[in-house]
Formats: sequence, C-alpha cells, structure tokens
Amino acid sequence: MDKSDETATELVDDIDTGGLGTAVIASIGSVALALYFYYVRGDKQRGQFVGLWPTTILAVASYFKLEEIKQKLDELSE
Repeated sequence: MDKSDETATELVDDIDTGGLGTAVIASIGSVALALYFYYVRGDKQRGQFVGLWPTTILAVASYFKLEEIKQKLDELSE
C-alpha cells in the first residue's frame, strides 16, 4: 500500500458521514411544505417557490462537505 492509499484510507475514516443528514431532512421537509402550499392551500406560486429550496439546501450542504474533505486532505498532506 503506497502513501496515497494510506492518505485516502485515513481521510475516509476521519470524515463524518452524518454531515448531509440534516440537509436531507430539511430538503424532504421543504418538498412536503411545497406540496402543502401547492395542493392544500392552492397557492401555486408559493408552492413552486418553496419547491426550489431542496436543490439549494443540498448544494450548500455539499459545498461545505467538500470544503471539509479539502481541509482534511490538506492536513494529511502536511
């Protein structure tokens, strides 16, 4: 096993796998809220607006997770 394999193994072991869980729950809640506004309340414009939130929530969470991975790689390469 070479140095890069050891670094990758350490990184995988060190990264928290539950970091996106909160974002996924928020995204599911946003979809439910969008469906509520669209079908139950009949406010189609608000339902469509809220329906755009899940992609934004997941994108921001992915960005922060990638930054965490980058930071861990930088720490391991020092």
